[in-house]
Amino acid sequence: MDEKQDDDIVIEIKDLVKQYKMYHRKQDRLLEAIIPNIHKHEDFTAMDHLNLTIRKGEVLGILGKNGAGKSTLLKIITGVVVPTSGTVNVKGKISSLLELGTAFNMELTGEENIYQHGQVMGMTPEEIEETKQDVIDFADIGDHLYQPVKTYSSGMFARLAFACAINVNPDVLIVDEVLSVGDMAFQLKCFKKFEEFKAKGKTILFVTHNVGSVIENCNRAIILEEGKKIFDGETKEGVENYKKLITGMLEKEKKAMPKEKIDSSLWKSNFDLNPDIIIYGNEEAEIYDYGIFNEKEEFTSIIDNDEEIAIRLKAKFYQDVECPTFSITVKDFSGKEICGTNTNLQKLYTGKCQKGKEYMCEFKQKIKLAPGKYTLSLSCSKYGPNGELIPINRNYDALIFEVLSKNPVVGYYEFDTKLNFKEIN
Repeated sequence: MDEKQDDDIVIEIKDLVKQYKMYHRKQDRLLEAIIPNIHKHEDFTAMDHLNLTIRKGEVLGILGKNGAGKSTLLKIITGVVVPTSGTVNVKGKISSLLELGTAFNMELTGEENIYQHGQVMGMTPEEIEETKQDVIDFADIGDHLYQPVKTYSSGMFARLAFACAINVNPDVLIVDEVLSVGDMAFQLKCFKKFEEFKAKGKTILFVTHNVGSVIENCNRAIILEEGKKIFDGETKEGVENYKKLITGMLEKEKKAMPKEKIDSSLWKSNFDLNPDIIIYGNEEAEIYDYGIFNEKEEFTSIIDNDEEIAIRLKAKFYQDVECPTFSITVKDFSGKEICGTNTNLQKLYTGKCQKGKEYMCEFKQKIKLAPGKYTLSLSCSKYGPNGELIPINRNYDALIFEVLSKNPVVGYYEFDTKLNFKEIN
């Protein structure tokens, strides 16, 4: 690694381990403290020999199920938690939206806490004065600013804490599921500030369960599982792997495009199939064919967004399945889900699908999207006894199609607008 690349490294983590002592009884902790060489605890490993390098300007999405080690990692980076072993080197100032308001004194007023927070963050008195009005304007809590923080509602507390944390001009910003504080207007303000940090090339660590936010905001993703890093790479691929992880199908992943020639009698042989399609599920059924049809019942991969089209899939069942759900999802090439629907949302009861039988499901609609290329995903799933969604056969990004429009479109969706304009006086 050359010297220039070394200068770009903002966070470098090597062989990071964090273990917690777990006691079955409260008195066991005391016994260990007063009796030498007695061992009354079990070790829980929250972080297991993690290695991670984060460079300047990266927006890193950190994914993982509850208990995977995400919060532990962030607390170690911010210095709140001390690692059991390993090293963490951080260059520059860190501002964390992990635990808002931890530096606040509940007896002090909001204004006084602005000064205290700035001091804790290592800001000079001059820097605090320069940013004070920005904090006040961002929080927008009126005269409550001059009252003790202990009198604040939870919403006011979060607004002031967020405003303090995000107005210190950090080199590294850590965000953990807190961009949803306050009302809608305040949330929009938070996201605007977040976009400003991205535009300035700040390094951002972003933890959320909203995979759409990861795709939209991040340029790299990692997945943690039981304190270990099991994925590190491109965001879209990371999100797809995370979806499989939370449905218990990560180990059963199949790169599903068969190497042998596709049977020309199948609908899908007439389409531009995605060579990187991902298929997984519990294999109780298989979506073995699918296609898009125009109003003339012709195969089409080029869709006029003012034309009604039919998306059809065929499924073969290898087990009896009670009321399976069939779904379609349209995504852009970054992996962001644009629109979709399923048989449950459309209130179609599919009944009991029997072992050895085949079924066809059809979705008819206009796809009023902006011109461009998209991918179509198809899925069959069911609900378990505890209400959990169980994938039976998911075909992510199965085929590629293009949308055309007679009219210019702003954003993703074309309004079906009828205009009227006249003089009224």
